[in-house]
Amino acid sequence: LKYLTGFDGEFASEALKDALPKNMNNPKKCPYGLYAEQLSGTSFTTPRVHNQRTWFYRIVPSCKHGKYQKIENKYIIADFSKQIATPERFRWNPFPMPKDEEKIDFIDGIRTVGGAGSAETKTGFAVHVYAANTSMSNKAFVNSDGDLLIVPQHGDILITTECGLLAVKPGEIAVIQRGHKFKVGFPEKGSRRGYICEVFDGHFVLPDLGPIGANGLANPRDFLHPTARFEDKEGQYTLVQKFLGGMFEAELERSPFDVVAWHGNYVPYKYDMSNFVAVNSVTVDHMDPSIFTVLTCQTTSPGVAAVDFVIFPPRMAVQKKTFRPPYYHRNCMSEFMGNIKGQYDAKPEGFQPGGGSLHSIMAGHGPDAGTFDKCSEEKGDPPVQMPLNALAFMFESTYFMRVTEWALKEAPLEKDYHKCWAGLKSKFDPEWRKGNDAKK
Repeated sequence: LKYLTGFDGEFASEALKDALPKNMNNPKKCPYGLYAEQLSGTSFTTPRVHNQRTWFYRIVPSCKHGKYQKIENKYIIADFSKQIATPERFRWNPFPMPKDEEKIDFIDGIRTVGGAGSAETKTGFAVHVYAANTSMSNKAFVNSDGDLLIVPQHGDILITTECGLLAVKPGEIAVIQRGHKFKVGFPEKGSRRGYICEVFDGHFVLPDLGPIGANGLANPRDFLHPTARFEDKEGQYTLVQKFLGGMFEAELERSPFDVVAWHGNYVPYKYDMSNFVAVNSVTVDHMDPSIFTVLTCQTTSPGVAAVDFVIFPPRMAVQKKTFRPPYYHRNCMSEFMGNIKGQYDAKPEGFQPGGGSLHSIMAGHGPDAGTFDKCSEEKGDPPVQMPLNALAFMFESTYFMRVTEWALKEAPLEKDYHKCWAGLKSKFDPEWRKGNDAKK
């Protein structure tokens, strides 16, 4: 597959030569007899620096479809006002895969773990997981509620969008913005699993680098956007639309992926997390995890995120005289973590790939007792390569995250997660200064 590189820029792509109109967006007659259609990701009057839209040149406009019919939706939530509020700390074992005899596609396999706010007020976020084993064939999905950041954990996926194809594997992410139609296919047989963060507020952007300078973290050139590809296919297709958490479907007479050419800055993309340029302390102390932010969706308060997408990639640890795992912490932010592969250094035994954890606002958390004992007693400070086969991430939000009934009653929730800290004992030594003076 061919991709366009960059971030937050203007892109253009055409599957047929000269399919893009010259010097205008909406001519009386488009090349090849196509229809011009604009997809707006921001209001018309949003300042230009933040304005996002894309022009499609397609075979049939999106407005041609049957009447919407509401369909059953037991598991997807977009209003969290009535979900469960608790400061309890949670950890989930790997979320279950579909059974072999089940035929579950990406849409049917989505389960909401928790979130905050509501799609109706365009404020807040949702955390979902997906587990599926069947490609969406003649079905497309469009989300009215927010942008989707998809994090595959097990199995490759092929995302067909109106702008073209994105092949995404574990270790990569994809972002599909509000309003883009897409479908998820599986190149090979077998089950797939992953995580989704949905933001109701705005759109993901790159974090400011401040004194880091002009380069580092996720570099813009490493983001990949699809190139134009179209299907000119008639037949029975189904469009599934998520609207305020409800699921509606409408019948189509042809494939909705019929965009022959497009241009704009509102385009799905993917990113390979192995390209992340990690920054860390080279003297002392464990730095705050914000230095590992790949993408952020900001609130109206500068520096306060509706969601930060943070990763914990392979990197060198070289700090001197420092407890190198994450420090003990109480946070004004909600922290949902997922494990893509390998062991997470703060809890190497219990936090499994395909699982998750939630530490809510001001809930104490940190390394388990075994990790603290081992790492606080280590002799010397040799440089350490963090495992190359490990990758975890965090969705961090300023909002209080409520959890769903599914997450507490049906998902594989650990019943005694709090006991991982039960072994922490008092090490207080009121005579420490005397002993320290004696050593000197």
